[in-house]
Amino acid sequence: MAPSTKVQDGGWGWAIVGASFMAQLLAYGSPQSVGVLYPEWLHAFQEGKGVTAWVGSLVAGVGLIASPVCSACVDNFGARPVTIFSGVMVAGGLMLSAFAPNVQFLIFSYGIVVGLGCGLVYAATLTITCQYFDKRRGLALGIVTTGTSVGAFIYATAQNELIVMYGLDGCLLIIGAIALNLMACAGFMRPLNMPGYYLKQKAALERNTEEQIFDKPPLDDLKITTGSNATTPEKTLMVKELLITIDAKDLATQTEKKKGSFLSGLAIMKVIKKKQQAYLKYMHSMYEILQDQAMVAFCIAVFLFSLGAFPPVLFIEDVAQSQGLIEEVSVFPLVSIGAIATCVGKLVLGILVDIRWINGIYLYAFTMFAGGVSLLLIPITKSYTGLQILSVVLGFFSGNWSLTSYITTKIVGLDRLTQAHGILMFFGGFGIMLGPPVVGWFFDWTQSYDLAFYFSGICVVLGAFILSVLTLPCWNRKHSENDRPDVHYTSNCDKVASVA
Repeated sequence: MAPSTKVQDGGWGWAIVGASFMAQLLAYGSPQSVGVLYPEWLHAFQEGKGVTAWVGSLVAGVGLIASPVCSACVDNFGARPVTIFSGVMVAGGLMLSAFAPNVQFLIFSYGIVVGLGCGLVYAATLTITCQYFDKRRGLALGIVTTGTSVGAFIYATAQNELIVMYGLDGCLLIIGAIALNLMACAGFMRPLNMPGYYLKQKAALERNTEEQIFDKPPLDDLKITTGSNATTPEKTLMVKELLITIDAKDLATQTEKKKGSFLSGLAIMKVIKKKQQAYLKYMHSMYEILQDQAMVAFCIAVFLFSLGAFPPVLFIEDVAQSQGLIEEVSVFPLVSIGAIATCVGKLVLGILVDIRWINGIYLYAFTMFAGGVSLLLIPITKSYTGLQILSVVLGFFSGNWSLTSYITTKIVGLDRLTQAHGILMFFGGFGIMLGPPVVGWFFDWTQSYDLAFYFSGICVVLGAFILSVLTLPCWNRKHSENDRPDVHYTSNCDKVASVA
């Protein structure tokens, strides 16, 4: 049956939502609760906290920085194959981490391999969800993206119990085996449109004449008997295999015909010139985006927020233990509490930003300011209950990640959402990668987390101040917000899906 191009807004789409929710839960559960594993790695490898922190920072930042590559993979091969491959990466990286002889190997196996796998899952799940929903896309994406927070809550407690029962290595092996269920989630991701890779093969087939199609491959290869519709099961080719075979043989034939030909050289030069023009146009568009003062301010704010607000996810359990507030990780770790608060924050802030009289940029700045104050209070908190309360507050306001695509569209418009959001995610991923190592180096230098969290809090508050000041109406001399057309996310699925 030919795939339908009509957006369904229900039906099998809800199965896609459930599968995507589970995929994000399985992929991001361990990385989002890496704070439970961090003290165990410190004890096992006896390395500095700054070096060990690279594991947690890379697993969270690599996927964001590589988001353009991950999106290109989904566009070319489809959500289902990419999710299957990411399941192998995430599960393999977790299982390899169980046999890590040192932190450097752990940085590769857990930080890079698992991080890239998570980036692929994120891109695939958001893309396939946008393809199946139009009017209810916001609700569907909200349900899917909460999978990361729910996964962090479940995995934080589960990893803690598994470490007690089977040790750190056994925990990673079990979590890696569970991650193989990503392949089962991929089975539900039935594509509505053929991926770009197969479209290229179809285009190559259409360029051939009917005679060429039946000449390659020969009838003998297909084992088709004259006058009969039956085919032998051993040699029956799938449609995709037939397309690939024909395209490959055509390419070889054309190469032989044009080998040494001047026309072939001109064709190659023409293709190269066209690619260069497209690349220059893309770079010029990015340059124009970065000329927008509000966009630059938002990028700086996201970088500073990621730099300061992500380290508590990794260090908060070690803070409680190093201050003697608790001897070991509790049944419900601080990471779990923060994850549930983040889940609630995403939903609440998403509702608030849709209110007409609330400015999304200033709402984001307020969440940064409140989160920065929470970070500044961590060093002076001397009770475990106080850390639990601060984890709730910081987790809630960390849900402001759900506002990034909305604010980006308000600033640059829907036409440039893809490029602008990619730039924004690069700054966010870069801040996430730098934050934990910087906090770890502060501890190695001072043997205390106090200065590290003062630094983190100041960074976040500074980001809120920069965003608030540089987006004041007095700076906007050329265009007003009322001049921009209303944004309708449901008008172009591809542009919204590319946010992944």
